[in-house]
Amino acid sequence: MAKDRDVRPIIKLKSTAGTGFTYVTRKNRRNTPDRLVLKKYDPKIRQHVEFREER
Repeated sequence: MAKDRDVRPIIKLKSTAGTGFTYVTRKNRRNTPDRLVLKKYDPKIRQHVEFREER
C-alpha cells in the first residue's frame, strides 16, 4: 500500500538543451523540497548539460 504523498517520489529530469531527453530518478522530498537541477550527460548532443526537475 503506497502512501498518497510518497517521501521519495519518482521525478523526471528534462534536458535544458531542448533535445527532449529525460532521466528518471527519485528524490527525498524532506531533504530537497526545491526543484532539482543536475548537470548530466545528454547523449543526443554528446555534452553535459543542466537537467531540471519536471513535475
